[in-house]
Amino acid sequence: MKETVVSGIRSTGRLHLGNYYGALSNFVKMQHEYNCFFFIADLHSLTTHPTPEHLNRTVREVVVEYLAAGIDPEQSTIYVQSDVPEVAELYLYMNMNAYLGELERATAFKDKVRANPDNVNAGLLTYPVLMACDILIHHGTKVPVGKDQEQHLEMTRTFGNRFNRLYNVDYFKEAFAFSYSDKLVKIPGLDGNGKMGKSNGEASCIYLSDAPEVIRKKVMRAVSDAGPTEMNQTKPEPIQNLFDLMKVVSTQDTLQHFEDLYNKCAIRYGDFKKQLAEDMVLATEPVRSRIQAISNDDAYLKKVIHMGAEKARESACRTIKEVREIIGIKKLY
Repeated sequence: MKETVVSGIRSTGRLHLGNYYGALSNFVKMQHEYNCFFFIADLHSLTTHPTPEHLNRTVREVVVEYLAAGIDPEQSTIYVQSDVPEVAELYLYMNMNAYLGELERATAFKDKVRANPDNVNAGLLTYPVLMACDILIHHGTKVPVGKDQEQHLEMTRTFGNRFNRLYNVDYFKEAFAFSYSDKLVKIPGLDGNGKMGKSNGEASCIYLSDAPEVIRKKVMRAVSDAGPTEMNQTKPEPIQNLFDLMKVVSTQDTLQHFEDLYNKCAIRYGDFKKQLAEDMVLATEPVRSRIQAISNDDAYLKKVIHMGAEKARESACRTIKEVREIIGIKKLY
């Protein structure tokens, strides 16, 4: 029997190259070897109080882009979190066994409090409980998460084990962090600092849905410098970032050509960026075309969403039925 992988997808829309060549490439591989549940975490997003129009639009965008990027609804289960009300029911039960002190000690919660002191809501405090329920509802044992989510995953194990001890059962399994590959591709941003991500601003990201002219404009504005002054000198971070991007989207011959020019102090950044932009346009074209096609096919989207909800609820309903019996919640007559 295949092990179960569970992963939440933020309902913020717009996948960028960092997602595509990073975690998402792992998702596409995982779905052929594991029982995968990929959900759009719209309930989690309510802690930031999005407008109804924005929430609905971004959830749709996320579904479209993940399908276009390679998630196969026949191979895996892709669903919207709020379409599975059993998650909220399990969240209620697990909140009864989650304690204030441990929730307040969560690093992510303390960070959010510092960043948004005027929006310290109960949903933010119990965020780890909801995250745990997303995993426990399907008895997930493998969870693709970064270092920043390791504590939440540890809390998931705590809540599951506490339930088992409280009711003297061996029911919930322990879930652990999982990566298909030990070497995830790091995609740098265009701003010269760190990896590509929405938090660094729109201009730093190349989105899979960006039109070719948008990609060209962003790349031409990418941070660079006055050029090398010595033969074979070490590249500063902003320049190394651009070469790292070229390494991902261009041919080896193209990359070597510009490496040689840089090492001979003969590189012209205008030509370099133009080539990088065209290679990015070419690399993203297949996904961009699929995004457009899927976005225009409401019948297909409806089918995928309904199929995902049905598959996810089948798993979730089974868990809730068993959890109710364990707790002692039964119909009297």
